[in-house]
Order: sequence, then C-alpha cells, then structure tokens
Amino acid sequence: MATSSVSKGCFVFKPDFKKRKISVPIEEYFNKGKNESEDSKLRFETYQLIWQQMKSETEQLQEELNKNLFDSLIKFLQKSHSGFQKNSRDWGYQIKLREIPTAALILGVNVTDHDLTFRSLTEALQNNVTPYVVSLQARDCPDMKHFLQKLFSQLVDCCVDAEFKEEEKDIQKKTHYSMDYLSSWYMNVTQKTDPGKPGKKRTSSQCQPPPVVLILKDLESFTTKVLQDFIIISSQHLHEFPLILIFGIATSPVIIHRLLPHAVSSLLCIEIFQSLSCKQHLTTVLDKLLLTTQFPFKLSEKVLQILTNIFLCYDFSIQNFIKGLQLSLLEHFYSQPLSVLCCNLPEAKRRINFLSDNQCENIRRLPSFRRYVEKQAAEKQVALLTNEKFLKEETQSLLENLHVYHTNYFLVLRCLHQFTSSLPKYPLGRQIRELYCTCLEKNVWDSEEYVSALQLLRMLAKDELMTILQKCFNILKSSSEKQLGDTAKRIEELLAQFQSPDEVKEEEDASGSQSKGLQKTDLYHLQKSLLEMKELRRSNKKQTKFEILREKVVNFIDSLVREYLLPPETQPLHEVVYFTAAHALREHLNAAPRMALHTALNNPYHYLKNEALKSEEGCIPNVAPDICIAYKLHLECSRLINLVDWSEAFATVVTAAEKMDANSITSEERNEVIHARFIRAVSELELLGFVKPTKRKTDHVARLTWGGC
Repeated sequence: MATSSVSKGCFVFKPDFKKRKISVPIEEYFNKGKNESEDSKLRFETYQLIWQQMKSETEQLQEELNKNLFDSLIKFLQKSHSGFQKNSRDWGYQIKLREIPTAALILGVNVTDHDLTFRSLTEALQNNVTPYVVSLQARDCPDMKHFLQKLFSQLVDCCVDAEFKEEEKDIQKKTHYSMDYLSSWYMNVTQKTDPGKPGKKRTSSQCQPPPVVLILKDLESFTTKVLQDFIIISSQHLHEFPLILIFGIATSPVIIHRLLPHAVSSLLCIEIFQSLSCKQHLTTVLDKLLLTTQFPFKLSEKVLQILTNIFLCYDFSIQNFIKGLQLSLLEHFYSQPLSVLCCNLPEAKRRINFLSDNQCENIRRLPSFRRYVEKQAAEKQVALLTNEKFLKEETQSLLENLHVYHTNYFLVLRCLHQFTSSLPKYPLGRQIRELYCTCLEKNVWDSEEYVSALQLLRMLAKDELMTILQKCFNILKSSSEKQLGDTAKRIEELLAQFQSPDEVKEEEDASGSQSKGLQKTDLYHLQKSLLEMKELRRSNKKQTKFEILREKVVNFIDSLVREYLLPPETQPLHEVVYFTAAHALREHLNAAPRMALHTALNNPYHYLKNEALKSEEGCIPNVAPDICIAYKLHLECSRLINLVDWSEAFATVVTAAEKMDANSITSEERNEVIHARFIRAVSELELLGFVKPTKRKTDHVARLTWGGC
C-alpha cells in the first residue's frame, strides 16, 4: 500500500475485516493429529458426548453441595430483612437497628472456585430475596469514591424498570456519589417499582421494599480505611438504605477483627457460614465421575496421582481438577485410535461390527490383548490372529467382561473402604481415593499396609463389626450381578449370626474351679503352680463364638478383595478406556518455566528445529539468536560479569565464521551493529531476571541464577 507526500508524516491504515484469518474449528486440529484414522470424527464426537455428560454431572453436583449453604444464607437474609420493618421502642432493639446484618462466608483457600460459587449465590438471592444483589472486588475499589461508584452502577444494572435504568445510566457520569444520594435513589426506585411484578420470587411481604445485598468477594484484599468508612456511613443510613453484607473469606473469620477495630466491627451483626471443605468436595467429584460405571472413561494410577497432587499441593481448586480431567479425556481420544470403543456397552458392541481392518490390527497390537492371546489354546490363537469375524465377537465378549469387572470392582472397593476407613492410623488411607490409587497400582493384598489392616480388623468390637457389615450389605444389595448378589446374602447370614446370643465361656468357669482347688503351700510352690496353670489355660483356650465369626468375616472380605480388586492391567482391552499417558499430562499441567527458559536459551534447536542450530555440547553456534549467545557466555562467568569482556566474547562468537568484505560495510559500522545487538541481548537477559546492574564495580553486572537454570 503506497502513499505520496511532500513531507514526512504518519499514515494510518485500517485493517480489512474481510481478509481476517478464520479460526480453525477444534475438530480440524483433532482430525489432523498424529494418529489420524478414518474414525477420528467419531472419536471427537464421542469425546464431546462424554464430556458434556461429565460437565452436567459436575454442575448438578455443585448445586447439591451448595444447597444447604445457600438455604441457610437465604434464611438468614430474610430474617435480617424482616427485622428492618419492625417498629419497637425497646432500647436494645433500637441499638440493634444500627447493626448491619453480615454473613461471613468461609469458602476456603481455593480462590479460583469462588467466582462460580458467587455466581450461583447471586442467582439464588435474586430469585428468593431481592433483585438488588451487588458483587464487588478489592481491585475495583481502591478508595471510597470508586467503591460507591461501582456500587451504584451495579445497582442500576439490577433495576427492574428498563426505562428507569436507561435514565440513570445517562446521568451517572455527572453525579457525585454519596450514601445520601444512594438512599434517595433507593427510596425513589422502590416507590416506582411494583413489588408484585411477575418474574421475581420474593418471600417477604409485598409492602416491604427489598434489601440491598452487597457481596465483598475477597475481604482480605480490601483496604482497611475503605471498609471502615463504608461500614460507619452505612450504619447511619440503615433505616433508609437497608443493607446486608456478605463477606467472602478465604482464610479465617479472625480476618474481620484484624481489618476492623472494635468500634467498627461492633456495628456489624455477624453470623458465620462454612462451605464444604475442598477435600470432601474432591471425594464427591471422584465418586460421581470415576468410581462409577456411568462413564466408561477411567484414569490410571499415575494420572490420578498427578491430578490429586496438583490439587492437594498447589491450589485446592475443584475447577482446575475438572479441567485436568477434561484434558486427560481429550488426550485419550486424541492419541488412542481404539478410544472409539470408549462409550456405553451397547454402543461399543455396535461399533465393533463396523471396525476396519486397520482397527482390528490395532486391537491385536494391544499388550493386554497379546497377553490374553498367549494364554489361549493354539487353535483359538490362530483364529484371533487371522479371523476378523471371530476377533470382533471375542472383542465384544472382552468388553462385556471389562464392564462386569468395573461393576464388581467399585462395589468391593467401597466395602473395603468401609472396613479400613475407621482403623487406627488409617493403614490404607482415610479417603477412598487413597485406597483406589493403591488398588490401581498393584495387588493390594501384597502390601504391608493391607496385612496390618487385617490384623486390626481381627480386633474390632462386635458393635463396630455389625455396623460395618450393615453398610456393606446396603452397598451390595443394589447390585444386579449374580456373584455379588450371593455375597449380599452371605453378609446377611453373618449379620444374623452376630445377632444370636453369645456362647457361655466355659474356660472361665474351669479356671474358677481350679483356683478354688488350690491348697495352702509356700510361696515358691504357689508361684510354680500358678505358672503351670497359666500355660495350661493358654494351650487349652478355646475361641468364643464371636471370635470365630469375626475371623470368618475377615477371611470373607479378604477373599472378595483377592477375587475382585485385581489391577486394571490384568484385564484385556483395558487400554480402550484407561488413560495412562501420565508424561503428556505432566507436560501440560506441571509447568516448569525456568527449565523451559533454560532449554530455549541453551539449546534453541529444541524449539526452533533449525538444523543450523545443532551444535555439540559446550559449543556456541554463531548463527544462534543473540540472546542465546549472550546467555551461554554468561554461564561461564562468576558472580560479577565484566561487560567489556562479555562484549568482546560476544563479538568473537558472532564474527567467528563471517567473511570480511571491505566494500560492503566498514569495520567501524560493523562494530556498532554488533555492539547494539549485544546491548539488546543483555537488556533482554536483565528483563528475564538473569542479570542486574550493580554498583560494586564499574561496568559490571551481577549474575542472579546458578546451577544452569
């Protein structure tokens, strides 16, 4: 695009919207993956279907977990609002009218999940309490002016009357905001708005104007002076501007008294509400998404360990855990061609009939299927490796067995958790996810923790054992499997035996009669006789009926564990539904920016894939980017780097393989260009935090990183 002008100037060219690059749909990237096959579109559709089901399940679960908390909050707000309308001459009641109703909502340190909770809370309050619900963050309220401005702008957005809302928006910029103005505006709006309008559910009486609910999402980040001023001013206008506060707290309720002095906190009528803990939330999510046969997709032990470690060691965020689960699901369908069979059992059987020859070969290449073939008879081995029809029939049978395996697996896992979750020191873990990871990794009965758990189970009291057996019976009776149905009957029989009267301990009577038969003797013979009787009693001691039944229960549970809690690797075709690429997930989720930066600067070929950048270890190619050359030179220096020496070394490397041409550029100009390149490279290293200026020596910089990263 050319321009002509007599003098120098600045010309602006607006972009052509028609030539903008069109974004490529995600399915196109999915189809062009490293394992492209004829059913890549079907795999992507299956991924979308399973993820939508998981997403809807998590949203429903979130609503159920927040229901009790929201109901308590709504009840508190309605009770507080009704107190504004009562007329009483009681002195104590008049004092209480100056207290702002405040709900301290303890949400925990998982700050990334708070936005979703506050959105759901706002919707619930608007449907049940008041349309005037405002949410403010500390970053938007550095002072009182911005605080009131944000409060008023969001109140206008909450206004029911659309015409009135437009009128207020036009005069917002010309208004000096104050609590007097907000109070008069509130009285004006509530008088104009018909409280009986449809579309808003209110439980308070129609003659009462709705309150204003102000949610401070991150109380710890608010300025102390802003909070104090707002609370003091608002308490003077409660009879005109019925305000209710909700504090979003991530740490502890003590933060309220740290931010506010007693003179200000005494103006608040505070009630504390505690949300469900992050670990309990995680256990519920795992129970609904992974420990069930509703979704065919499963995680291996290493992948599940990575996701739970990120959750427990970094952010406690359920939303990030679910995103990691979504990434695992996407990576599984992207990298595994046979994931087309990762769907519900009837659909998987139908798809098997339409598998291509290439997909049949993929089945034969699976390690679990090859181990299965090796265990079969010679004739069946030949048929599985050569006959496509027989292979498809066998695959259908194996997938059905895998479904039955998961059904039995999760039922027995829950039963074992009931037995081990209350044991001292929790040898197999307190949470079911810990037991699940152990069972995924290896044969759980070979571990020392399992042996210790069985020893502790043999010491349980009768009441504890009966309670656990009843819980296991309730878990198993819901199963339709024949074997587990017999298991439920067996547990019911054991419960009936426990409820029968205990046997009389005959050995106690015998020991009593023997003690009565003792005759007078000296101390030596008496001690000898007592020791003999003790040994005789120990050798002839019989187990009571309860001890025999308890031993039967422990052996019965042990047999169930050994039969049904086999690791998934023992099942043929487990690769179809289990995502095992833990390294791929770790690369995406466990970011290591320092190592990535060191790799990019020390070995630019790793990312650029330019053959000219290949070099032996310790060598510095002159064609590398300037910042890479400067970085590798600075690794050879000590704590203080002389800029003159560094510049000369940089120039030596850059000009090492260049051919001098006297006619093209002078030596002085060439040195100036190299010097400018060096200054830019050092500035970039300073920006990245590798070096910094120092006053200890002239023309020196200080090195900030060690150890090669």
